[in-house]
Parts: sequence; C-alpha cells; structure tokens
Amino acid sequence: MNMKNYLSRRKFIQASVALGVGSILLPENTLAQKVVSKPEEKTTLKGKRVLYLYGGWDGHEPKQSVDIFVPWLRSEGAEVILSDSLDSYTDKQLMDSLDLIVQIVTMAKISGEQEKGLLEAVTNGCGFAGWHGGIGDSFRENTEYQFMVGGQWVAHPGGVIDYRVRITDRKDEVTRGLNDFDMHSEQYYVHVDPNVKVLATTAFTGEHASWIDGCIVPVVWKKYYGNGRIFYSSLGHVMADFNVPQALEIQKRGIRWAAESKYQPKEKWITPIYK
Repeated sequence: MNMKNYLSRRKFIQASVALGVGSILLPENTLAQKVVSKPEEKTTLKGKRVLYLYGGWDGHEPKQSVDIFVPWLRSEGAEVILSDSLDSYTDKQLMDSLDLIVQIVTMAKISGEQEKGLLEAVTNGCGFAGWHGGIGDSFRENTEYQFMVGGQWVAHPGGVIDYRVRITDRKDEVTRGLNDFDMHSEQYYVHVDPNVKVLATTAFTGEHASWIDGCIVPVVWKKYYGNGRIFYSSLGHVMADFNVPQALEIQKRGIRWAAESKYQPKEKWITPIYK
C-alpha cells in the first residue's frame, strides 16, 4: 500500500480540530465538495471513557488505526484506554466504567469469559462501535456476539473494486446532510439482522457473482443490544478508505452516537427495514 494514500495523524487531528464537529476532512489535491449541508451538534465525547481495543488480522491495519482514531478521540475530550488484549473484557471494574468500546479486531478467537464481559457491559449500557471486519468479522464462531453487532461479513465479490454507497436515511444524525459517494475498496456482502436501522446501502452487480446482480446490502447501521448502542459501517478495509470524506464523517458521527447510550433515551424506529 502506497503510504501517500494514508491520512497522516497530524493532518487528521489538525483538520478535525480546526474545522470542528460535523466538518469533513478532505484529501490533499482534491476539489472540496459540499458533503454536509449544515453543522452538526456539539461533540458528545467530552468526558466519555472509551476503551479502544485493537488486534487480530493485520490486513485491516489495526495498529495504523490507533494512530488515526485515538488522537482524534482524545482531541474530542474522551479519556481513552488503549488495549491490544481481549482480556480487557474480563476486567469488570474497567468495563463497568466505560461509556464506549471501539473495537478493531478481525478473525480472532474470543474466550467465553471474554465474550461474557463484553456482552454484559453492552447490555448494561456501554456503547460499541467499529467498522469493516473490525467488528463485522471478529469472532466467526460466536453467534451471540454477531447478534449483538447485527450482522456478519460473508463475502466481498471481486475483492477491491469500485462501488457506490447510497445514503438511505437523510434525517438521522449520523447521515444527515451527506450525499451518496463512491468507494474503491472491498464491497462487503453481509448477513444482517432485520432489527437494525439502516442508514446507507450499496447495490451489487453480477460482474463477480452473477446470482447477486441487483442485490441491495446495508453498509451503515445502528441498533441496540440491551441498553447499549451499536454502530457499524462496513467501510474501512484499510485506513486509506477514510480519505473519502463521507466515510470518515459517518464513522466519527457513529462513534459519537454510540457513546451516548448511558445518557440519552433509547431511540425507536417502527420499521427497522432497509430498501
């Protein structure tokens, strides 16, 4: 991967702080496009206690994600506990103190005790947020974990390809003011819980798998598990994906939303379906 494509830690922080909440970080040498129609509400991360847990398959760049997202979380006022061990989930005192868990762990094994600690914390109101395989393909043998997340990756036909993301909910705070956009990355085909609120989708062609031609699959969703808010985006195969302004903004907003589980009333959606 060409390192020039990566967001630098310094530029990420400077842009986030200088432009403010609801702003968009635009890649260098790219014409600015209006992707947000109006400023979003003030950050909700100030004073929040966040566990950022990374590991698993290196192909999804968990270590590189630390250099991008942890400084941003701290710049927003969050207290961040950084961990590369799933044993953090067995520390009840820690887990009870958290407002949010951001996890990027792909294709790993989780013990029964570790999973129990995670599920219990989220049930009690800790938010859980992540992207791509970091939470959508973490523990393939653990169906209760998948039930919590609301979906599981099963395929990405064609590997890294060009595809379009369509915003399907333009009123939700996570996607309000954003336009449809294009990605050059893995187009995730996921099995999805129908009890999620889908905010963006993508359409598959039959080029790489003829039998799914025209199939619409969710890209971004939110849901609850017990009292905990869950946020997921299938974008972010590598950190360069977040050079796409909308992909980055969606992730930032989703993290903020998930951090509010213990402080805001539950949202309700009567028809949690996708089109």
